[in-house]
Amino acid sequence: MIYKAVVAYDGWNYAGWQKQANALGIQEVIEKALSQINRKETRIIASGRTDAKVHAWGQVFHFDPLDSMSPQAYFQALNTRLPKDIRIQSIEQVPDSFHARFSARSKRYDFICTTNAKDPFSYRYKQLVWQDLDIEAMKAASHYLLGTHDFTSFCSSRVEEKKPKRKTITRIEIQVEGSDIRTIFEGSGFLRYQVRMMMGTLIEVGKHRLEPLDVKKILDAKNKEACRYNAQPQGLYLMKVNY
Repeated sequence: MIYKAVVAYDGWNYAGWQKQANALGIQEVIEKALSQINRKETRIIASGRTDAKVHAWGQVFHFDPLDSMSPQAYFQALNTRLPKDIRIQSIEQVPDSFHARFSARSKRYDFICTTNAKDPFSYRYKQLVWQDLDIEAMKAASHYLLGTHDFTSFCSSRVEEKKPKRKTITRIEIQVEGSDIRTIFEGSGFLRYQVRMMMGTLIEVGKHRLEPLDVKKILDAKNKEACRYNAQPQGLYLMKVNY
């Protein structure tokens, strides 16, 4: 028997999703709460990692439950034990073949920028940009990132060399919401830092420091040294994992 859980969290106070030796990860907090409920060590497997200060509305993990506890009982027990910045959204029983990572078909990430420097509450949840961005230029540049490509230029140098760099992006949508700019990225999967590096590059286009065609040149280079831009982690949200 396997239970699938959807969790939302404010990543500001954590060193990312993954359990770590010298810092607090969100995985460790959830596993500790589950182990208390089950009265034995309980591991969880997530759809993937998020980095330090990155947030989520729809991270997914699975775990092996006790036969005696229903999904609703786990939902209540976990939210009672977890800190207020980690909230379980739902828990359901799924087929034994389900795997939070390997069963995922696509993911959606949103990145939020703001030009509102007067808002003291946004610094944990948005990237502040100090000038208006050229949204049309950003949209034009984003078209070069759509489709299936080798995204070597838009990934961390710490990504294993043997890990496939070919990914498919099906949607990039840029929306203006008052003083905020929300950029939606949807695709089959993403390399480490890929969304933040693509977003950082689009911001440079919006500032007219790059031309839209420069994005294609960076992508075609297939070189980790080609992209020097990386948007701030607190603007990034894992919104949904599709199965």
